[in-house]
Amino acid sequence: MPARLAVDLDRLRENLATVRRTVSPAETLFVVKNDAYGHGLEPVAEAASAAGIDWFGSFDIDSGLRVRRVVGGGSRIFAWTTILDADSLQGAADADLDLGVGDAAYLERIIAADRHLRVHLKVDTGLHRNGVRPEEWSDVVARAARAEADGRIRVVGLWTHIAETSDADDDASRALFLDAVAIARAAGLTPDVRHLAASAAAFARPEFRDDLVRVGAFGYGIRSAGGPDLPGISPAATLVADVIDVAGDRVVIDIGSLDGVPSALGGRVTVGTDAGARRLLTVDGATSTVAGYPGARVEDRVYIFGPGAHGEHSATTVAESIDTVGEELLVRLRPGLERSYTGAITPR
Repeated sequence: MPARLAVDLDRLRENLATVRRTVSPAETLFVVKNDAYGHGLEPVAEAASAAGIDWFGSFDIDSGLRVRRVVGGGSRIFAWTTILDADSLQGAADADLDLGVGDAAYLERIIAADRHLRVHLKVDTGLHRNGVRPEEWSDVVARAARAEADGRIRVVGLWTHIAETSDADDDASRALFLDAVAIARAAGLTPDVRHLAASAAAFARPEFRDDLVRVGAFGYGIRSAGGPDLPGISPAATLVADVIDVAGDRVVIDIGSLDGVPSALGGRVTVGTDAGARRLLTVDGATSTVAGYPGARVEDRVYIFGPGAHGEHSATTVAESIDTVGEELLVRLRPGLERSYTGAITPR
């Protein structure tokens, strides 16, 4: 078999069950941006929906349409990229998407579309990743309230991103968010949900959960950089390569930097084999080399990262060796790299 990302949908289901238990009574919004963190959007969305997930975060409208085709009606799909294309807004309306709005000009475009779109207004509380600046917030929520009264939009949510860099910074962001919520309510808005926590804050800070939590990485079993392993959360994906040559004290495997494996990993990490952990020596263009082991032969499997069953490290541990995060290793994988799926999801 060629190199592949092997996704265990049963493990994905177990991760999501842990997330839902942890954040309850808040609802879980499962983020499937970047092709479900490289795991494959359609199979992951289908499995998550069957496991009881009712909210999805698609990042952009096109991905939201893909999710809608898989999960059907009933589920809520939240897309938060600022898109100014009228055709995209028409598609969002037709697919019954919720739109995240963190820009006054985007709000005006949505109002002009006059499709009674559901919107979640975003205030910038310090991360500066999109969002209405606090000094502009009063004007924006007042404009949204007028448009809602005219029947042109429906403001169903208020939200923000927090940096998750320290408790003090996050507390300051939450205080700004609560002020923004109060201003929006004073303007006449009555949103259904508010949300500011992502994976790490949702687990560590119960007071940050509010009505809805946006969980991406933890659902896939990707722990936070520098963070501890979490009970009930483990990697759903294993990056697997096959041995294509045995040359003395080295084996050559069929994956390399052209497949998205960072060349900087060479000499820095160990990978898993049927004989246990072995050093990853080099990452070349189409192949990589691994320290040999007794009995090595062509068609053996080597595990670059995964849950650890063969001595491999998690994606986050591997990523930390080159000062990045586990998500990057997954989302940078070559789109054409094979994805395979195991595990049954019992429909709800």
